[in-house]
Amino acid sequence: MVILDTTLLGALETTLDAVIAAADEAPLRGVILRSDCPRVFVAGADLVEIDGLGDDALLDYLAEGSRIFSKLSSLPCPTVAAVDGATLGGGLEIAMHCDGLVATRLSASGKPYPIGLPECSLGILPGWGGTQMLPARIDPLTAIRMTVGGTPSTSDDVPEGLVDRFVDDASQLPSACVEWLEAHPGADRPHGTPRCLDHKHPGTVQAAIEHARQELEDTPELRAVLDCMEIGLRDGWHDAIRAEQRHLVALRGTEATRAKLEAFFSKQR
Repeated sequence: MVILDTTLLGALETTLDAVIAAADEAPLRGVILRSDCPRVFVAGADLVEIDGLGDDALLDYLAEGSRIFSKLSSLPCPTVAAVDGATLGGGLEIAMHCDGLVATRLSASGKPYPIGLPECSLGILPGWGGTQMLPARIDPLTAIRMTVGGTPSTSDDVPEGLVDRFVDDASQLPSACVEWLEAHPGADRPHGTPRCLDHKHPGTVQAAIEHARQELEDTPELRAVLDCMEIGLRDGWHDAIRAEQRHLVALRGTEATRAKLEAFFSKQR
């Protein structure tokens, strides 16, 4: 299983630092981010590790992840995530830090695999930009429903816009990613941030927020997601990420969230 724990975050930073050093020596045509696991791209963050941290330590951990991910979105070349297995939570967030997503329709086992942000189903919130990047890639109202509901899509039925190109199987991923990079030679990141709400018409996003308030059950998770989106519209990416992380820390201490997390951990034992 591939999870975003401290070890993997450190390995990712070491690799990105090497890529940045290489880019200083000669121009890069692009970067492909791919998991070495045939079943999983990244299955999310290590919830056990996160749950063992105090509030201040958790905020530091989340900020450290954001700092490392920003190295990916600041690269001076186009980037693409090669997805061919479960891509959940922080896994989808790191994939969306890339300019493009190329994915297989089915996993190596021949079955669809989940792609989404399940955090709200556990009573917490995405903490690395999910509330900002998903509605920038797909219909904003659909993104709110997916995020608040916490139910991932499957690779054979993802919302339009989330994946830029599909291939039939993993053997086609490398060439398809190279073709995507060659077709998109410029990195469209003028502010060094991934595709986020800055790339969407603000009126469209605000209309989705108001619709969600009327349609969806009023829960702490809904209020937190919408607050982060409105901060993103008003104040931009960096303030919105900090808001996500504050909400995540606040929510994980509530009685309802503790019950959901304990139920989740008991299934893992």
